[in-house]
Amino acid sequence: MRAILHSDLNSYYASVEIMLNPALRDLPVAVCGSRETRHGIVLAKSEIAKRAGVQTGMAIWEAKRCCGDLVVVPPQYELYIRFSRLTREIYARFTGQVEPFGMDECWLDVTGAPGGTPLEIAEKIRAATKTELGLTVSIGISFNKVFAKLGSDMRKPDAITEIPYEHFREIVWPLPAGEMLGVGPATRRKLEKRSIDTIGQLAQTDPQYLRDWFGVNGLRLWRHANGLDESPVAPLGYSEAAKSFGHGVTTSADLYNDEEVRNLLYALAPRISRKLRENGVQARTVEIEFRDNELIHYGFRSKLARPTQSTRELVESAMVLFRQKYVWERPLMSFTLRAADLISERRPRQLDFFGEEERRQRQEKLERAADEIRARFGNDAIQTGSAMLGKLRRNDALEFVRMPGRMHGF
Repeated sequence: MRAILHSDLNSYYASVEIMLNPALRDLPVAVCGSRETRHGIVLAKSEIAKRAGVQTGMAIWEAKRCCGDLVVVPPQYELYIRFSRLTREIYARFTGQVEPFGMDECWLDVTGAPGGTPLEIAEKIRAATKTELGLTVSIGISFNKVFAKLGSDMRKPDAITEIPYEHFREIVWPLPAGEMLGVGPATRRKLEKRSIDTIGQLAQTDPQYLRDWFGVNGLRLWRHANGLDESPVAPLGYSEAAKSFGHGVTTSADLYNDEEVRNLLYALAPRISRKLRENGVQARTVEIEFRDNELIHYGFRSKLARPTQSTRELVESAMVLFRQKYVWERPLMSFTLRAADLISERRPRQLDFFGEEERRQRQEKLERAADEIRARFGNDAIQTGSAMLGKLRRNDALEFVRMPGRMHGF
């Protein structure tokens, strides 16, 4: 039986700020993005702030309404990266299989590790992190990655939770389905509509029904709920070939219609197309992910008619998908475009009899020429008319800023 740990640094950004400035220790602290670039939301909060009702994703004004004496500090990503690396060095003392899941979380496979039992190793990691770095971790111990992560989420902060194989049903199955890895807000809502509220109910649902409802992802959820996750923990430093290329932004003003979304996509797509060409691959799937101004996330994907590296084809396919899936109930404040399901550009492709391939080759030559101009003179040296039009129409509303953190929802 495998022994997997999931170690999660507690309130990571806020904890680093408090560790470096002890005067903040007894105060409610929130690390927040800048108001000027529309990142004026809570990125992380201390335990004191959390108890006062402050939640990640809240606007600053909303957080201060919950907690009048909230101390707001700006993020220092260089420091967070540094302490993340130092934490992984501690993990590496016990095993060579350390797989990051974002900046503040890692899985560790300690099966047969010489440092003691899994619980003893977890205790050593918790003590070393606290003593050497001044930070705390919550650690889950189980026989697979999904339940190990679930364990680290069950008790916070500075805690260790075991979910052994013999007792996983009584521990895991009563929990809400939304707490399991892979069940995002959209999936949770779909499950609730079918009266599937707990992990146990998910586990006992006919897997064929789940496949009909969610495709292959439904079978994966069923396997996870039944403790059948067999995914390995990657070795420390392992980097697999890219499975997708994407670019996501938060806009400095809301998007209100299809035309503004299209303009934004034409600003995002050239960088993705260039990455595809640089890596000699084509995309067979387009993915979009966006968030409305109430912080509700949406994510969709669609197969392309043919593999492509083309900016225009990525944008137009993304727009077809967007129109099919989204009804304008609320304006949007962030958007990500991603090219996925990659294959080699050298793979033979079917030609057509109507001159379309000749047009595609001309477009490809134009885009490669644009790549060379951007490489020599910068990304803004040449832009599509749609991207420029979007900026002019909304008074620089599409002044882009990269979104921190992981993207979810597909």
